[in-house]
Amino acid sequence: MFSYAPLAAMLHRKHVTKSELREAIGASSTTLAKISKDEYVSMEILDKICTYLGCDIEDVIQHVNTARDES
Repeated sequence: MFSYAPLAAMLHRKHVTKSELREAIGASSTTLAKISKDEYVSMEILDKICTYLGCDIEDVIQHVNTARDES
């Protein structure tokens, strides 16, 4: 599973609201809702977020391993 928790932290650090981000990258409110729910968004959107915030992908999204240890 992927988490957008790093994005929330970055927005907080940079004092950028989700609405400001949405407007700046030309995303829909539906796309922002998907991010809030840790759902799939396109690589194009991720690219726009990274470009706007001047950051790397790992500053926006992280992989969370939810697999159980089967040993």
